[in-house]
Amino acid sequence: VPVGNKPVLEHVVEALVDAGVTEIVFVVGYRRERIQTHFGDGDDWGAEIEYVVQKKQLGTGHALLQAQDKVQEEFLVVNGDSFVSTDLIADLAETEGDGSAVAVTRSDEPTDYGVVDVEGGEVVGLEEKPRAYDAETETINAGAYRFDTRVFDDVREASGGGEMSLTDAVVRQTREGEGGVRAVYTDGWNDISHLWDVLRVNADMVSNGETEGGTEAGVPKGVHPTAHVADAVALGENVRVGPNATVLPGTSLGDNASVGAGAVVTNSVLFADASVDENAVVRDCVVAGNASLGPNATVEGGTADVVVEGELYQNVRLGGVAGDNSTVGGGACLLPGTVLGNDACLLTGATADGRVDSGTVVR
Repeated sequence: VPVGNKPVLEHVVEALVDAGVTEIVFVVGYRRERIQTHFGDGDDWGAEIEYVVQKKQLGTGHALLQAQDKVQEEFLVVNGDSFVSTDLIADLAETEGDGSAVAVTRSDEPTDYGVVDVEGGEVVGLEEKPRAYDAETETINAGAYRFDTRVFDDVREASGGGEMSLTDAVVRQTREGEGGVRAVYTDGWNDISHLWDVLRVNADMVSNGETEGGTEAGVPKGVHPTAHVADAVALGENVRVGPNATVLPGTSLGDNASVGAGAVVTNSVLFADASVDENAVVRDCVVAGNASLGPNATVEGGTADVVVEGELYQNVRLGGVAGDNSTVGGGACLLPGTVLGNDACLLTGATADGRVDSGTVVR
């Protein structure tokens, strides 16, 4: 998933390297070829990257066990789908020799994550996604750890023969009394769990100047002289922006993406090869790879109530999503919160609301 025109995992690797971590092992499985092709041996990032394969997803602890032969001393573990800062990695590394450590942060929605109880700077309890009325703290697990090799035995013993959870191993360590598990507090963490998180994190990133783009240094190749591209915009390679088009802050245009004449795009993420045709208006939208929004199409933007796997999320900012290779016809409209699946087609003048399954044609 690209944010600021880089895969989330690339941001993670850059934070590690900037903090001085140059030996990295990826535990890969699903679509691993894409990851391995992108990162190779790590030379482009100044790192040495190796890969181990988790053939079956049997838990986060099981994933860690696949890397056991690659480490002989203390090491760090980070999730591949959350942003971590260089400062956080450095803070974890500086606690070398002090036993295990877990990065923690504060969240307004702690029950969506692993809730952590901390006393005197040490982790004394950790529970994955507790029920709302059970959560007594807003401190959560930020998905970054420091361990020594004892953790591999802890993973096995904590599993009891079932799914192997890394957090169960941490809980076991809090009870062993061997130096405890330190809590390392951080603000340098950002999670992408839902589609609207892509928009939120992307907007933060481009607004903070962490990406390249905009027209402050002149008109980039492919951007028509009459078009306006705001400073807080990330532009990929071979982007095309047509005459009198407007690309407003919080937007990323991926490689080979195009915005047609007179179109308006704001606070949106266009993946590689996505297109928005002339006079379309697109707000708060994720336009996935090779998806196309036809002339005069509208994604009006704003907030909506969105259901994800049976759970209702209220008042989230998500204008809409057009999945990979989907098509939105001329004059068609996505109402706020609409998720158009991969290869779906919204024909000319049609309106979609809610979730549209992949491959569906809406007339």
